[in-house]
Amino acid sequence: MGARMSMLKGANVPVPALNVRVELGWSSGTGVPDVDASALLLDSGSGKVRSDADFVFYNQPTHASGAVRHEGKHASGGATTDRLTVDLGRVEPSVERIVLAASADGGGFGQVPGLYVRIVDAAAGTEIARYESQDATVETAFILGELYRRQGAWKFRAVGQGYDSGLEGLATDFGITVDEPRQAAPVAPPTPVAPAHTPAPVTAPPAPVRLTKVTLTKESPTVSLGKQGGTSGVMRVNLNWEVRKQFTGWGAKLGRAVAMHADLDLDLCALFELTDGRKGVVQALGNAFGALHQPPYIHLDGDDRTGAVAAGENLTINLDHRDKLRRVVIFVTVYEGARSFADLHATVTLQPQHGAPVDFSLDECTVPSTVCALALITNQGGDLVVQREARYLVPERGVSPQRTIDYAYGWGMNWTPGRK
Repeated sequence: MGARMSMLKGANVPVPALNVRVELGWSSGTGVPDVDASALLLDSGSGKVRSDADFVFYNQPTHASGAVRHEGKHASGGATTDRLTVDLGRVEPSVERIVLAASADGGGFGQVPGLYVRIVDAAAGTEIARYESQDATVETAFILGELYRRQGAWKFRAVGQGYDSGLEGLATDFGITVDEPRQAAPVAPPTPVAPAHTPAPVTAPPAPVRLTKVTLTKESPTVSLGKQGGTSGVMRVNLNWEVRKQFTGWGAKLGRAVAMHADLDLDLCALFELTDGRKGVVQALGNAFGALHQPPYIHLDGDDRTGAVAAGENLTINLDHRDKLRRVVIFVTVYEGARSFADLHATVTLQPQHGAPVDFSLDECTVPSTVCALALITNQGGDLVVQREARYLVPERGVSPQRTIDYAYGWGMNWTPGRK
């Protein structure tokens, strides 16, 4: 199916498919702000969210009904998309509209070229609707469109309404309670007073939504998980990647035809050292997948060969046992399908259950590296501190990627060949 003409602002079209993919896209490049997609499920009576749980975005990626999911970013050839999936058949009857929004981090939408939203039939892959924003200036949040019910069927409307108050202003407009970072004033200790009667139990209000996220850079490479609220629950470490160039034959740099991503296999791994001195590795090789609720409190979720943003490679770390972890090196190896990381674009995201997500991208690889140290996590007084490493290492002849990481970080383990 050919490209569909962009809709005019205010126009609407029927949405015949029940399972759709919402793609927010733009042209990435130097000086272009980072853009994030979000969705708000609105009540038919109030036109606002029923609760903060009706906001789906990078910090709250799945709606409780399962109807809306934030799948994440996908970059290829200078173009980036941030994706949501919507199962219209699972949207609760009280939800009348699903607002599809965008927010810019580090500038206004006037600095974001080629901004569009499109609705795609998830099963067939065909485009149902497309709206391209042409008139953005200083706006830092945008409602690009909405899915809405009309006489028992679903439709899409192009909206194109901007906000200069960012994601926070947009979310607040629709009834979301946003957690605003603030410096607490010192409070004098209370004077003990004997109660005249037993007070009624107080129900704590639900925690407000956190909009913050942390991007690590060369200039600012570290973050404290404790200060971001990541002190309990689990933390998912995700790696996803894209081939920068599409090859139709044998790639001179990669050494194999990887246009279809079929043979490219990257492995996410972790070297760990526990506070009791035990050391080891979590990796697919040798089926060393680890464990979440017993040492090493790190588990490799699976082995993904596609690099798809929605899946990718995932490690999970149990922060409830963070006091048992002394240090962890998260690293990635090229298992097969390429001679190095050249022409690969990779993104690492650490998503604590109760804190702001931490992400960073890898620089372009210019050396024949088959192993890259991604992040170093160290226990500093009971708090886990994440440091962006992004170090491409070149193994010596006959030395494995795992042993190369061991040498670089002084683990001192004995290694034997392994397969998966």
